[in-house]
Amino acid sequence: MVERGEFKGKPVLILKRSEDERYPFSFGLSKARLILEHIEDIKKFVEDNNKPSA
Repeated sequence: MVERGEFKGKPVLILKRSEDERYPFSFGLSKARLILEHIEDIKKFVEDNNKPSA
């Protein structure tokens, strides 16, 4: 789930695994830009660490 919100008058994006997520992940515009600049590195990180355990 993705929601838009506000923190101290600034827009934020809120990511939740479910509607009743206790601790959602939220970030503002500055961090969103940083994520976009490094999206390929983030994708590689997930691929490299998403191996099933033996």
